[in-house]
Amino acid sequence: MAIIDVIKYNSTPNVLAWKYPFEELGTWTQLIVSESQEALLFKGGQALDLFAPGRHTLDTANIPLLSRLINLPFGGRSPFTAVWFVNKIFSLDVKWGTPSPIQLQDPKYKLFISVRSFGQFGIRIKDSRKFLVKLVGTLPSFDNSNMRSYFRGLYLTKVKDIISTYLIKKQISILEINASLDELSGYLKTSLDPFFSDYGIELVNFFVNDINIPDDDPYIQKLKEALAKRAEMEIIGYNYAQERSFDTLEGAATNPSA
Repeated sequence: MAIIDVIKYNSTPNVLAWKYPFEELGTWTQLIVSESQEALLFKGGQALDLFAPGRHTLDTANIPLLSRLINLPFGGRSPFTAVWFVNKIFSLDVKWGTPSPIQLQDPKYKLFISVRSFGQFGIRIKDSRKFLVKLVGTLPSFDNSNMRSYFRGLYLTKVKDIISTYLIKKQISILEINASLDELSGYLKTSLDPFFSDYGIELVNFFVNDINIPDDDPYIQKLKEALAKRAEMEIIGYNYAQERSFDTLEGAATNPSA
């Protein structure tokens, strides 16, 4: 009598993909795929049959891709070498940030300023086959920490370029950017969508929670002083040129040789 193996995975939200640890499985193996999951069979590193939620018996009738690959009936032991479960739920709390300052040029004041940026993004695995083949590879599982590590280089490079492009396009100063974080977040999501999609991932959202400017940055201190001075002159009703004229007249009045 054939031994019935049952394969299932009780997933947690943090784990995006998990490989069943055993490879030698009996004929008539029962594959149980939970809601919000997909399961994918592999043979020789090739992604083959994909299973939706439900209970499936792995025999030649419902593994056509695998059967075609080996081109012969099997008995006793199942011919696939790996079973992967992919978690299809929305993972909405993947943190991102710039561990060291990135240098941007302020489009309004032309100064180079070092800033840090922080936020979070949400994802969902849209194409399980592409996700496993292009991203997960030989890892036994793949979770949110793997996601952050893998895409760190991407968002560190792309976020810097996209924020710079946005500031230039809108002619917004770094000092004013926190008032436009919602619009900037949408702009970043649209720009990053194609890069995540290439790995079978749907980018649900991409939020910028804060763009932080170090208070000890000497350029920021000078800029803030200049802006404060301009505001003061606007309040009392004269501009910088008038102030320079007043300074010149005052200097002439106190010069004995004048």
